[in-house]
Amino acid sequence: MSGYEAELVVERREPVADGVLALTLRHPLGERLPAWGPGAHVDLLLGPGLERQYSLCGDPADRTSWRIAVLREPAGRGGSAHVHERVGEGDKVRVRGPRNHFRLEPSPRYRFVAGGIGITPILPMLAAAETAGAEWTLLYGGRTRNSMAFTEELTRYGERVTFAPQDETGLLDLGSVLDGLPDGTLVYCCGPGPLLDAVRKRCPAGVLRFERFQAAAQPTGGDAEFEVVLVQSGRTLTVPVGVSVLDTVRAAGVEVLYSCTEGTCGTCETDVLEGTPDHRDSVLSDEERESGETMMICVSRCRGRRLVLDL
Repeated sequence: MSGYEAELVVERREPVADGVLALTLRHPLGERLPAWGPGAHVDLLLGPGLERQYSLCGDPADRTSWRIAVLREPAGRGGSAHVHERVGEGDKVRVRGPRNHFRLEPSPRYRFVAGGIGITPILPMLAAAETAGAEWTLLYGGRTRNSMAFTEELTRYGERVTFAPQDETGLLDLGSVLDGLPDGTLVYCCGPGPLLDAVRKRCPAGVLRFERFQAAAQPTGGDAEFEVVLVQSGRTLTVPVGVSVLDTVRAAGVEVLYSCTEGTCGTCETDVLEGTPDHRDSVLSDEERESGETMMICVSRCRGRRLVLDL
């Protein structure tokens, strides 16, 4: 996890689709920014209660600037509206990161599937796959062609990219790219929850890598209180029913990094030293969940009576 946090300047602000703004951020003194890889995101600290995560969608080799894209969501919680209405060229925004739970793993071939603003973490993955000489295709869907960001940028890849606006082609034809996958293929998907669920149903075990921008539905009921032992702090706390580990440790005065509080950003990831987490996040892979080595304390709980955490 990167501990970098700084005020960056909005060097460029440009519309890249209906309701989507791309921001190019630079350090005001021209300092180099931390390195990052495809799939990484940063936190924009827009104000009290307005911390939002956006995927980096520029060139990882460019250490002078970061590019993000922000979809305005009328039914959102205010972060995207703030960016669209109050952040202009020359303004400073506080940024933390980068962080990456959606890394591009080496593979001889890839199938990329993006829905809407889910194209943002996929963009640098395509360039990396191209550089590595991998065989790949992208299926990119959206409501309308005008709502789909970076289409002009993607045309340079020719027939490997299939654009599928829903008003022209209907729902994405997932079978055309996911059925009969050759051995060694990895599938990377980012987009709305229903798209991710549909892709998961079609993919063989172990081949899918995905990122959610919205939290997955969580189980309700059946929770029980449990104990958390905080090794670094020397504290033992009780986590009540209906209260998160995050809220419990913060109420006890233990400082921890957090952001989304929905299990989607990975900021609050904490090492588990003993006990079995009840994972309820939308970040960790199946393998990471099975290992039980870390958990997102904003949403995940305990499968038992006691967890020992590195806090």
